[in-house]
Amino acid sequence: VYQRKMGFLDCRELGIGRDDSVDDPEGCVFAIELAPGGFDKTNKLLSYAYYDFTKIEQLHIKPETLTFVLSKLIGAIIIRADYQIKQLQGGTLGDVRLVTGMAETVDGVELPYKVVLKVQKKWERPGDEGSWRREYDLYVSDFNTIFSNSFRWPECYHAEITDDETHIWMEYIDGISGNDLTIEMLEHTAAELGRFQGRLYQRPELLRNIPCLGDTGFMEREYGQWKPETVEYRYLYSDECTVPGHLRRMLIDTQQQAKTIFANMKRLPAVLCHRDFWIENIFLSGGKIILIDWDCAGWGFMGEDIASLIVDDTDIEYLDEYYRRLIPAYYKGISEYMDAPPIENLYIREMIIIKFGYRILQKYMFSQSSDIKNQQISALQKIYEMKDV
Repeated sequence: VYQRKMGFLDCRELGIGRDDSVDDPEGCVFAIELAPGGFDKTNKLLSYAYYDFTKIEQLHIKPETLTFVLSKLIGAIIIRADYQIKQLQGGTLGDVRLVTGMAETVDGVELPYKVVLKVQKKWERPGDEGSWRREYDLYVSDFNTIFSNSFRWPECYHAEITDDETHIWMEYIDGISGNDLTIEMLEHTAAELGRFQGRLYQRPELLRNIPCLGDTGFMEREYGQWKPETVEYRYLYSDECTVPGHLRRMLIDTQQQAKTIFANMKRLPAVLCHRDFWIENIFLSGGKIILIDWDCAGWGFMGEDIASLIVDDTDIEYLDEYYRRLIPAYYKGISEYMDAPPIENLYIREMIIIKFGYRILQKYMFSQSSDIKNQQISALQKIYEMKDV
């Protein structure tokens, strides 16, 4: 799921073969071109022969760090603790692990614990310098004061940074997330997001001393990556494009009118956006919303996060229902705190096309499965029909 979200594709869809050194099951190896047509300049053969990918990096935790973290978590002086580590999420740059064990207090009482350790390596997001360390910067700032009891992030117990890596020890959230979230839960989430953004819009001084937030140009910069030299752009405008004409026209019209669309969106209120607002980052626990992964957080346009929630990794059959139900829920929440523009002027459908149109096209282009190709056409069709909702 996360590989797809970041633009990675199954190697088979990119025409990449494997030699005998690669024994991973089909569908487990993903890749992304760092430059358009980059794979075409190689032999498109993946080999592990020269690298040892079987070694999982071991994480050694300093006893003094662990006892410090657990003392804050438990609220008592911890003198020693054992630990076991389980991978929750892992990648080249981000690594999230669950640390569990038994902790002993100064009074000799042994207590079980769970805590999350997130390690983030340095990397560069185009146009968003310092985003790799943003979550650390936010946790050591006064950002925590902006949340309410019903909408918040995980509590942080300890944070460290070096020149190229951050370590954040945070609360383990045991809640409902991902595909287990029902439409009613997502409506509740959308309304709480609206209230959160509305409260902050009403009190901008709460964020005045937090300089590490991203700017409102995030979505425009991301869309700007689809240039005439990219293979997706060339395909969309070529005679070989097999996307149905009206759907192809929708994507081309958006591309050609992008300057005007962004000018219109810039007239919307600028609100604090999470910018990675999708089901895997949302947890519902005890009726409260807890959001993880704040490294993209910054100023954006009203409705930007809801556009992501409607489409990002959503089952295609639910796209129209999400569109019909999540926008009004969000609008109701934000309108409790600010005078919002008319709901029909939020440009959320345009945001959806801008944020996901090329991603869907890319998946359609490179998939060798007719079922997957048909799913992408269905997704574009549902987005096309949103103009009549």
